[in-house]
Amino acid sequence: MNALSFRTVMLTSLLSPAAFADSAQSQAKGFIEDSTWAVLNRSVYDNRNYQKGARNGGARNAYKPRADRNGYAEEWGYGLMGTVQSGFTQGTLGLGVDAHAYQGLKLDTGGGRAGKARLLGLDNEGHPKDEFSRAGAALKLRFSSTVISYGEQRVKTPVFSSSDSRLLPETATGVFLTSNEFQSVKLVGGHFTESTDRNATSHDQGFVVNYSNGLKGNAFDLAGVVFTPSKQMTASLYSSRYEDTWNQHYLGGTFAFPLDDNRSLAFNLNLYRTTNTGKSLSGRIDNTTWSLMSTYAQGAHSFGLGYQHVDGNTPFDYVTRGAIFLTNAVQMSDFNAPNEQSWQARYDLSFAQWGAPGLLLSAAYTRGGKIDGSRVDPRGGYAYLGYGANGKHWERDLEARYVVQSGAAKGAAVSIRHNLHRGDTAQAELDAEQIRLAVEYPLTGRF
Repeated sequence: MNALSFRTVMLTSLLSPAAFADSAQSQAKGFIEDSTWAVLNRSVYDNRNYQKGARNGGARNAYKPRADRNGYAEEWGYGLMGTVQSGFTQGTLGLGVDAHAYQGLKLDTGGGRAGKARLLGLDNEGHPKDEFSRAGAALKLRFSSTVISYGEQRVKTPVFSSSDSRLLPETATGVFLTSNEFQSVKLVGGHFTESTDRNATSHDQGFVVNYSNGLKGNAFDLAGVVFTPSKQMTASLYSSRYEDTWNQHYLGGTFAFPLDDNRSLAFNLNLYRTTNTGKSLSGRIDNTTWSLMSTYAQGAHSFGLGYQHVDGNTPFDYVTRGAIFLTNAVQMSDFNAPNEQSWQARYDLSFAQWGAPGLLLSAAYTRGGKIDGSRVDPRGGYAYLGYGANGKHWERDLEARYVVQSGAAKGAAVSIRHNLHRGDTAQAELDAEQIRLAVEYPLTGRF
């Protein structure tokens, strides 16, 4: 997205026909009066046992001397995340600030066990730090029901999204616009110059790219529209550009159909189209990847069946750790190898009707095959992965999660996961078994 198109998104939002009297800014109470704070305490223990499997299996325990490497990885840490969100000053143009400070503490690990789980910060020699932290802030302006923010912030879109799946969350630096001027329609635009990984302490490492080892582009632009005509339907369309690397477009939708008071049927569609652009820093890319998940719910039970297809000679790749809204991007694998076809079956059980609201059990099995990376660009950023022909793999995920629903500990959550992945040498994922235990306790308030 160039500068002209970004300005067009902003101008369209600001000149919308929404009545200013009903806008969000017209209801502003003040910078301090609408301010909130939150502190999230989180502890995560991650234990992984890597075995033979992918061709790049030597990467396991990469922070241990090569002669001493084995398949065991273990990290345990405590994360403290504080955020402050101010209100907006009153008047036609509202001014506000959002700030955050994150700290991670090592509870247990070692140089030979750290690195693969990416929970803890590492020093220049690859050894885990006893403590790591970072902080940032974003200035925000609001006109009517349009907000534009500049600085370090968390973003959530299908093409650029701040992951929060480890000890600390990911952040991004740049400009982000959200407009809710039109009823049932949200407009989004952004320009970013870097993303900061979940266990990072510095802010000058460029962008986090998940699979390519090519040179990095210096900018990421996006524009999108989200249409929500009812509670049963949402559709979204995004276009993005990773400078000198790729153009990526996204089409997605969720559809829910109540069958009666106790049963429902839902569908979740995601489609990405990615092609190389500019200097093609990651090589030739011509990739169309899509997924569809259907879910039937009856009372406490939910049954899901999903399918995912990668059409292209490179894996589906994405910037930031969270910008993959595909059905079969599960716990240990994204099932996104070149030309891969995969399906998933899952079951979820809620215990609310048996007197335990907040308790959820889930089980999923995902299987992929027909992987063929033999035609990957040999000079591109994906050749090092060593894909072969007719690769296949599978993953099984089990999870129990409980969230306290009321009382002094409301919002506190405990989860335990067991994940198992197995595959052949024609695909790039390691054989691994994982156990992860996470505990969270949130505190919130107003000034």
